[in-house]
Amino acid sequence: MEENYKVGDTVYIIESNRIIRKCTVGRVSGGIYLIRFEEGGAIQVKKHRLHGSREAAEASLPQTQKTRRLTQYDYMH
Repeated sequence: MEENYKVGDTVYIIESNRIIRKCTVGRVSGGIYLIRFEEGGAIQVKKHRLHGSREAAEASLPQTQKTRRLTQYDYMH
């Protein structure tokens, strides 16, 4: 679903493939969005990095599978 965000809209961004942060759109210029963080500060990102809801951002997080490491006791049985 292709969404166009306007100045003042609340969006979500994923940082470091693990943290979801709530932001506000500050400016739109040619497909580049200036987003402002709630804690202060701002960055410019392209549209594909923004999500309209927290659920949409969580759905796009990469799913990691935890591999179980074998211990020395696993080999005894």
